[in-house]
Amino acid sequence: MLIGVPKEIKDHEDRVGLVPSSVAELVHHGHQVLVERDAGKGAGLLDEQYQEAGATMAYDAEGVFAAADLIVKVKEPLPSERKRLRKGQVLFTYLHLAPDPEQTRDLLQSGVTAIAYETVTAPSGGLPLLTPMSEIAGRLAPQVGAHYLERTYGGRGVLLGGVPGVPPAEVVVLGGGVSGTHAATIALGMGATVFVVDRSADVLRRIAAQFPGARTIFSTRDALGAILRRADLLIGAVLVPGAAAPKLVSRAMVASMKPGSVIVDIAIDQGGCCETSRPTSHSHPTYVEEGVIHYCVTNMPGAVARTSTFALNNATLPFVLALADRGWRQAVIDDAHLRNGLNAHAGMLTCRPVADAQGLAFTPAEEVLALS
Repeated sequence: MLIGVPKEIKDHEDRVGLVPSSVAELVHHGHQVLVERDAGKGAGLLDEQYQEAGATMAYDAEGVFAAADLIVKVKEPLPSERKRLRKGQVLFTYLHLAPDPEQTRDLLQSGVTAIAYETVTAPSGGLPLLTPMSEIAGRLAPQVGAHYLERTYGGRGVLLGGVPGVPPAEVVVLGGGVSGTHAATIALGMGATVFVVDRSADVLRRIAAQFPGARTIFSTRDALGAILRRADLLIGAVLVPGAAAPKLVSRAMVASMKPGSVIVDIAIDQGGCCETSRPTSHSHPTYVEEGVIHYCVTNMPGAVARTSTFALNNATLPFVLALADRGWRQAVIDDAHLRNGLNAHAGMLTCRPVADAQGLAFTPAEEVLALS
């Protein structure tokens, strides 16, 4: 199979779909890999390293998309990339379709077979291709929040960890999943007072056992509203796999927060968990609503592109090999968890949460594969 790796073109997105060691594995399995020149430059990976691993370098993205049977990316294809997709081609990347009807429409019109990293599941019930980026986004969130709490950047002028005689900042982590757990880890390590809010008693018990210094709160509207009035930093880490994030934080709640406080909405890829959240970029990362600084960058891990690229490749390579070795159809027949990643095929939408979010017709993957 011919596997294509285009250079990412989203704002300040320096991650790359495959690292040279992944290319070498694919070549060892008898496949060809076509990599756009400078695709790995932002992650410190040179074209010479890809060539030594057995890749062929392409002059531009058009050559990659035109030739490849399987496109391996990091972020969702932007409009210029979607125009190059075609029926019979396989796209393997993050998609986050639920809050993005324009991308959904374009993928369906192209006829491409689109498999989303974020909806591939694991036997344990987790999301193995989303987890590494959730870990990184969670770990980034407190340091980003600490940065924008500085007065220089419009914040309250609060040091996250405080100093002797002056209390630390109060950080609210909404959601105790992967991102929330890692956000709590770093915020506690920085010396903040941390509250983790969740609706699962089991999650709260785990957080309490793992972080004796954290305070846990069962999520109700009243409880969330009360704690947000105290918060210096809110980290939104809510996830409903494949679906749009629930808007748990109302505009009124945001308005009740202290002027110059900060919201870092990790859930923004799926639409965000605050009514006031809207997507931003690394070039223009923040805006102010109701006197509160909002950081809603949709590709947070791109800020640490090298770490993120290797972490992502560690997770995706087995699936890329399966798709290349067996072909996408046999690979998803053999693996129900990879099958859960199938979001679109030949104009049919095969992810129910996306269909529900956008009011579109849903076709089960099993029907597409003629398994039922």
